[in-house]
Amino acid sequence: MKRNKLFIGLVVALSFVCFVVTAQNKPTLNSKEQSMIRIAAVTAKGDLSKLKTELNGGLDAGLTINQIKESLIHVYAYAGFPRSIRGLQTFMTVLDERKAKGINDVMGTGASIIKDERSKYDRGKAILDSLLGTPQNGPRTGYSAFAPEIEIFLKEHLFADIFERDVLNYAERELVTISVLSSIGGVEPMLQSHLKICLNVGVTPTQLQQFVNIIRSTIGKKEAKAARKVLSKVDKEVASREYQVGWTFQRSNIGH
Repeated sequence: MKRNKLFIGLVVALSFVCFVVTAQNKPTLNSKEQSMIRIAAVTAKGDLSKLKTELNGGLDAGLTINQIKESLIHVYAYAGFPRSIRGLQTFMTVLDERKAKGINDVMGTGASIIKDERSKYDRGKAILDSLLGTPQNGPRTGYSAFAPEIEIFLKEHLFADIFERDVLNYAERELVTISVLSSIGGVEPMLQSHLKICLNVGVTPTQLQQFVNIIRSTIGKKEAKAARKVLSKVDKEVASREYQVGWTFQRSNIGH
């Protein structure tokens, strides 16, 4: 009986390891996702000349006009209206130039009408809970307790008004978010939080490593080094959690 329990425990542990390895070796970021990262990063930096190149590349890669517009709109939540608006103005110029050359880009699907009758705060909280993978029901702490107004703005505006729009899915919005945060720098705690959210919404560790490489080639070594340092912390935390879960499964099946 003891041997059977040990055997079952080993099978469960090995299955868990195989699951983790498989998750880490999913396909890399596709060309559209890579373009979205570069567009968001360059917009956040304010390099409009380079942005024109990346916008053309994004359209050529198959991103729709609405997907790029939505990405540029999303940027403002993390880099401000000036960067976002300059990005949109640059995009307008790019579309005019392409149209003059006879290139007719695909508009794509717009945002759906929101039919959820809950308050914006409740909708935003539900979306944030989904992104984090756990409900946030405890008392306010940190900046939320210090300035409750901004916590309300985040729930009602960022997560309801913006994240709720379905032109981009959660994974795409998070790729845009970490692109902006990596590019502007000095916001490592936020970057760490959103890298974790990326993993929660289906972005793999392999894809996040590729993301850092894209930041390096698009923005620079300094920004990539800082992003890689934060990602390393996230990887260690995730690896530790996976080990603990795997060991718990093993112990429970061995009967100790």
